[in-house]
Amino acid sequence: MKVIIVGGVAGGASAAARLRRLDENAEIIMFEKGPYISFANCGLPYYISETISDRENLLLQTPEKFNARFNVDVRVFSEVTVVNRSEKTVDIRQTSPDGEVLREYSESYDKLILSPGSKPLTPPIPGIERENIFTLWTVPDVDKIKGFLDENESCHAVVVGGGFIGLEVAENLAERNIHVDLVEAADQVMMPLDFEMAQIAHRHLNEEGVDVHLGCAVKAFEAAENPAKTVVVLADGTRIEADVVMLAIGVRPQTELAGAAGLELNKRGGIIVDEHLRTSDPDIYAVGDAIEVKNFVTGELTMIPLAGPANKQGRMVAANVLGGSKSYKGTQGTSIVKVFNITVAATGLNEKSLIAAGKEYGKDYLYTMTHSKSHASYYPGAFPMDIKMIFEPSTKKILGAQIVGWEGVDKRIDVLATVIRMGGTVDVLTDLELAYAPPYSSAKDPVNMAGFVAENMLEGIVDNINWNQLDMIPDAVLLDVRNKEEVELGSIAGSVLIPVDELRGRLRGLDKEKTYIIYCATGIRAYIAARIMVQSGFKNVKNLAGGFATWQPANWNKADACGPVNAGLKTIDLKEVAAKMADIHKGNVLVLDACGLSCPGPIKKVYEKIAEIKDGDVLEVHVTDPGFKSDIAAWCKRTGNTLLNVEKKEKAIVARIRKGDLESSLHELGGRHQAVVKEMLNDKTMVCFSGDLDKAIASFIIANGALAMGRKVTMFFTFWGLNIIRRHEKVKVEKDFISTMFGGMMPRGARNLKLSNMNMGGMGAGMIKGLMKKNNVPLLEELIEQAVEGGAKIIACNMSMDLMGIKAEELIDGIELGGVAAYLDAAEDANVNLFI
Repeated sequence: MKVIIVGGVAGGASAAARLRRLDENAEIIMFEKGPYISFANCGLPYYISETISDRENLLLQTPEKFNARFNVDVRVFSEVTVVNRSEKTVDIRQTSPDGEVLREYSESYDKLILSPGSKPLTPPIPGIERENIFTLWTVPDVDKIKGFLDENESCHAVVVGGGFIGLEVAENLAERNIHVDLVEAADQVMMPLDFEMAQIAHRHLNEEGVDVHLGCAVKAFEAAENPAKTVVVLADGTRIEADVVMLAIGVRPQTELAGAAGLELNKRGGIIVDEHLRTSDPDIYAVGDAIEVKNFVTGELTMIPLAGPANKQGRMVAANVLGGSKSYKGTQGTSIVKVFNITVAATGLNEKSLIAAGKEYGKDYLYTMTHSKSHASYYPGAFPMDIKMIFEPSTKKILGAQIVGWEGVDKRIDVLATVIRMGGTVDVLTDLELAYAPPYSSAKDPVNMAGFVAENMLEGIVDNINWNQLDMIPDAVLLDVRNKEEVELGSIAGSVLIPVDELRGRLRGLDKEKTYIIYCATGIRAYIAARIMVQSGFKNVKNLAGGFATWQPANWNKADACGPVNAGLKTIDLKEVAAKMADIHKGNVLVLDACGLSCPGPIKKVYEKIAEIKDGDVLEVHVTDPGFKSDIAAWCKRTGNTLLNVEKKEKAIVARIRKGDLESSLHELGGRHQAVVKEMLNDKTMVCFSGDLDKAIASFIIANGALAMGRKVTMFFTFWGLNIIRRHEKVKVEKDFISTMFGGMMPRGARNLKLSNMNMGGMGAGMIKGLMKKNNVPLLEELIEQAVEGGAKIIACNMSMDLMGIKAEELIDGIELGGVAAYLDAAEDANVNLFI
């Protein structure tokens, strides 16, 4: 039998090797239009940064070695141009390495295997042909890119596309100390992920110095003032000047040959094959990126270009060409990618695809959000991982999973992919007996934990609500059951704080008829709190799935329009400051091990240690909580210490903190950064202590004026000032006798406040309001509404509310509950601070 294979990478090479192993006598000819076969195309980005330093390691097989081992006639620089189905021949054009046509000829076949693969999309964007714009798909591509970077001094790159290749290229360019702007037309990177999971990657990219532009397409490529550079013009008019531009927009199947031969194609140009990988011609088979496959989970036809399935298809088609009848069961899209220090993985269906198919949450699917450690928390190097697992409630069948984490992601996604492949249910996850020892896992593996949570949901033990459903219950009470130290590092606006260990003793003060949404850091304490409340007679209690660890990244810097996503923490170039400080530093360096601790553990340890050391000393903190990177920045800013740098090392995140404030530290540098500090300190804060009408009016006029100037405004209402932000209408809440009496004696809301002078039994207040209307000055209620809409942060003092007998339910909308720490944090960024 004579078999011709078109395409010598992945599926084609696998088919050729398997054919020879099955039939020593078959004549096998493999044509490849490029110079290489069986090369590591997935490793190409890592050669750019020289993570893979030896180019030869990318070449898994040479034509000579392949022929020697498998007796396959490998012909490179040989493009199959025509398939003559009636004659069962193919026409070939052989060229030299520089493109000169050496000869054109034909070869006959008994069976033909097409493995043409795919190629990068290059849409007709004006200027796309510029010399410093590249795509990465083949070894010659990476040779051009690396040659360009080695020969040209490059400090700024733009990567267009946030898929697998785009993310890998962005990372490896950054490894060469090139600043990267990543541009993605969709609202997220990594389309196999759902938005809230992709947000974790967005935040990490930003932490690593990549400017991410989401929801923004490229409009044009233009010549810069320096003709060697290119200006990337985005849809909103943003212009980014780059030394090099990498296109990673997507791929399309190379099926022109199949189409010209009259083989049946789908609407996307994919080759249609049956379960045996046979095309519409019984003597022609096809594999790899170019074919239409069945989605393993749904059974629907789709196209999923991945190397793993292509290699398996090549092995299978070899057997079928020789008379076998192996069936391809479908592709479930299991994928994984390294993004700097984190790993992103997915398998099966995501929630987006289910919604697009008309499926409803709660009816057709449910999902769990868990945040487990990669191994036992007490063993060094235990990092958390975020797992979203989707399942069908009626059958308990697992539909898909996504994981983002620092360690151990690969083996968990493989376990979940295997369970899906076997048609497994959530019960299987709870029953799985997985290898456990402290350096490798926990007694309850993260995969088990996803199963346990799903089991609780199905049995009605917990009623979960998701991060994007909070607005659906506007009257619900958000109950935060974390500790005060955790709340200082962030919370959901409008939350009421009752630590879980205090909950039982404070249930009497809660209205059993209200709906409560409970959250903690990851969902475990909230689950416990929910069980306490449900069994104490509360009728409507919901647990925020995945807790604050899910909500916070999901709501991290949402960008509704074009523009870079920015964490907001980079108020100064800390790397430059750190470098300068290293020269002047005279203090000691002390090491603090806080590995294995979850928030707020590391922060508490830092607080205790900083109190012990001297000004100017540096504390080097080792942690395994990824959230520490943002937490420590906020903590240092609030406490007057200087964060020098944060970096990921092999088994920990390491932060270096200099005791002493940033402004003093910069003063030691000769004041070079004083302008930056001045720019940082331009917010406005005020303590609203008085409940007098005239003082309240003045407070909100000042606040709205500052907002109009683009400044941030924080208003802290305490004692009598709380009456300003009370609701006008009476709200039914449970209070003790003293609180009821005290609250009843005070004015309820802005409408009922008195003047500090000349009140005259309320006549003065009425006259002031009349004059305000006459002179087109907004009334106090309108001023308050303007401030809330303008973005003012209005905080009601928790402690004062307790003393004044005021409950959270009595306050107007848009108010946050907090303590003096929340106010002081804002005051440190302010150059105006008023006490009214």
